[in-house]
Order: sequence, then C-alpha cells, then structure tokens
Amino acid sequence: MSHANWHARALAALERSLSPVPSERNEIDWKSALSENTDKLAQHLSAFSNSDDGGYLAFGIANDGSPAPMGRGEMEQVIQRLGQIARNGVEPPVELDHTVIEHRGHPVLLIHIPEHPSPPVHLRGKDIFHSYIRSAGSTEKMSRQEIAQAIAHSAGDHFEDRAASYDLSADQVLDLLDHDSFFRLEGKRPPGNTDGIIRALEADKIIRPAGRGWNITNLGALLFARDIARFEHLKRKMVRVIIYGGTKRSRSESKEIIGTRGFASGFAGLVKYIHDLLPPNEVIKGALREERKLYPEVAIREFVANALIHQDLEMTGSSVMIEMFKDRIEITNPGRPLVDPERFIDSAPRSRNEAMASLMRRMHICEERGSGVDLAIEAIEEHQLPAPKFQRENDHLRVTLFAPTPTGRMRKEDRVRAIYQHACLLHVNHREMTNASVRRRFNIAERNHPMASRYIAEAVEAGVIVPKDPESVSKRNASYIPSWAV
Repeated sequence: MSHANWHARALAALERSLSPVPSERNEIDWKSALSENTDKLAQHLSAFSNSDDGGYLAFGIANDGSPAPMGRGEMEQVIQRLGQIARNGVEPPVELDHTVIEHRGHPVLLIHIPEHPSPPVHLRGKDIFHSYIRSAGSTEKMSRQEIAQAIAHSAGDHFEDRAASYDLSADQVLDLLDHDSFFRLEGKRPPGNTDGIIRALEADKIIRPAGRGWNITNLGALLFARDIARFEHLKRKMVRVIIYGGTKRSRSESKEIIGTRGFASGFAGLVKYIHDLLPPNEVIKGALREERKLYPEVAIREFVANALIHQDLEMTGSSVMIEMFKDRIEITNPGRPLVDPERFIDSAPRSRNEAMASLMRRMHICEERGSGVDLAIEAIEEHQLPAPKFQRENDHLRVTLFAPTPTGRMRKEDRVRAIYQHACLLHVNHREMTNASVRRRFNIAERNHPMASRYIAEAVEAGVIVPKDPESVSKRNASYIPSWAV
C-alpha cells in the first residue's frame, strides 16, 4: 500500500470514528498520550496486525473524541517507543509507518499498523495465546479457534481445501456426494459416464486426486454431501432448526431438526421447510388485504445463505442455528463478522470461505456480492415488519427477524433501527429518505406526518442519520442520509 493510499484511508477512518457521534472503531484507536504500559501498547500492535487491512493509532484525540494536542517532542517519543515495541515487543516483528496531519485545526499523529502477512502476531516472551484482535472498537484476546484459523491461513491452509474423506474410488465418491444436485444447480446436463462426472467435480475442487483415488474436500462434503454425518469431523457443522412453542427457549416445548444434506444440495429444502412452518400474515396494500407468510421468503433465504457462507468453519462444535419463536426468528452463525454489522447494507461482504461463497453465488443460492442484505431488507420493509437486528455476540453473529408489530407498539430502539436501515437502503440506491418515505415505510397516513417527523427526530438524536442540508428549516420536506455518508 502506498503512503498516499494509507494516509487517505487513515483520515477517512478518523472522520468515521468522530462523526456524528465519537466512537472508536475496529480500524482506529484514539490516544491522548503515550501509555506507560508496554504490554498494553504491544496488545494494540498485535490486534491491528492480526486484523484484515490492519489499522491506525491516532495520537492527539482524547477518549471522548475531543482534541488533545501533543507537542513535537511528545510525538517523537511516541514514534520512537512504538517503533521499539514493534521490533522487540511482538513476535513476529511489525513494520510501522506514521504521518502528522492537521485535523480540525489540531495536529494528530497517525500510526499505521499494517496487516501482517504471517499471523498471528503475539506478545514476545509469551506464548501464542497472547495474540490479540480488534472487536467492537476494543482490543481483545484472540480465541483458540481464531488463533488456529490465523495459523492455517498463514500457511496457506484453508478449511475448504482440506480433505473430508481420503483415498476413495470414483464409485465411493459418487455414493457420498449428491452429484445430481451439483449439475442441476450448475444448470448443466450431467455427463453420461462416471469419468465425466469425476472430472467436473475435480474442476470445482469438490474432490482432489490422491494417489490412485480421490479425496473429497471439506468444500465438497459441506456443499454436496448426501449425509454430512458420514464425514466424521463435519458432523457438528450440520444446520440446526429449533422450533419453540412460545417466545422463550423452553426445551419442554421445542422440536429440533438437524439438516443432514449438504448446504447447497439441501438449501432449497431447508428454506421451504422453514417457510412452510410460518403462519400467514395479513397485509393491507391500498384498499386491499393480502395474505402472506409471516416473513418474506427472500429474507429467510438471504440471511440463511449468509449465515452458511460467512460462518467460521474453523470453530469446532458450532454450527449455523435457526431458532423459530412465536414472535421472531433468530439465525446464528459461528464467527465474528468481518464487516461492521451496522454497515451490512452498504459494504461488500467479506467471506472467510471464498470458494464456498463463489460456488453458492454461481449456483444462484445467494445473490451477488453486497445485494443479498439489501433485497432482504427491501422485502421486510414491503411487508411492513420491524427492522432486523444484527448482533455481534462473542464469537457469533445473530440476525433476528421480528414478527409484525404495530408502529405505535414498537420500542424507540426498534424505530431508530428501522429508520437507519431505511436511510441506508435508499442511500445505496442513490435516493434520499424523507418524511414521505418514512410514512410509506411505517404505513403512516399523510395527515399524521408529524408522527413520521418525530420518528426521524429520534434517529437524528441517536446519531444514526443526519439532514442532507443542515440549513433546511422545513422538517416535512427535508431529506436525510446515514451519518456515515457525510
């Protein structure tokens, strides 16, 4: 990365962290002074170098985001001290770069910590389990699973490429894999002989040659297994669907279904199974009443597909779980998201499992990059449902879909989240949120436009949206954009 490039990226990261509401982010950490705690500084260097695209330390910013200017001598001490820690305090050593900028009339020292090519970077003199990563704007110790994954990736060893079953004959491969689904999803006619089928599976890395036989890859087994349980170390990766009788996790009133088929070959059946369980919902469109399922199928489809694609396959004993309650559906996948959940709508997704993601996109199981979440939220808005909730919980991501709730009974946080997502959705489609669009979103009559204005004001106060024209005096005719779009 060129100096000019990282300088621009660092400045953009600083602006995002300070506006409209100051909050530290995964890619940047503010400092008002140099800490005396060498281990703490080493942890920050470890965390940023173990993170995708690295990150930045910004000296001259207080904890509340206000300016805390440093003199030239202080800055030189910071540069020297961090350089020493980068060379002698972490293993492997980290290469730093720095620049001083004027930001809002005050000097700020920016330290660039690039992503290390051989992670995990850990504290020198301590074992590898003293490796760190950024999560929710904080520096946290990496889990054992994250460390194992970092080591594997560093060695060029990806979970998808490893063997799920070894030294098989062609007939054994065809017995274990649903090759008919493979060709159907590819939109191709199956070859008329075993050799042709085997060569097609090899071309997509579903299998690999091994001596005189074949290895089925983890990618192949997870996507096209007739029964995942036949692959011993993949048993815990099978999708779980749990149906509860009420609104709480009561095992006495629950039923659990385990999906045994591969993610790709069994995907349509999984979505249909979930959809068939849903009760109907009556939606008013103009003067007509229309009966639909409680949740739009496209939303279920996209969020389930995303959970499968973006899960951390290195995490043992954990799988995608779909929990169905009377008032909501929760879809949980193992692994911290690689994109800030608040930016799912406008950010291109980043997948740990790119081979799996590529194949599933090609087979039209999920949408092209960056459009699946948009389509899901569009459908949710059309159904006039509460906005979905994205939660990062330790080493998991949970997406919650909520059953219909009258606007007047929504909690303030639910209205703010809906307004924010609405503004994001319009912005990425080169449109702007207005009082009228909010009324359509919540099915509010035109005569009740003050209600829509009140909801917009709540979101502005929460700092998630801002007026496009701050000088506008008309609230009813004003337009709004997400705060990150400023």
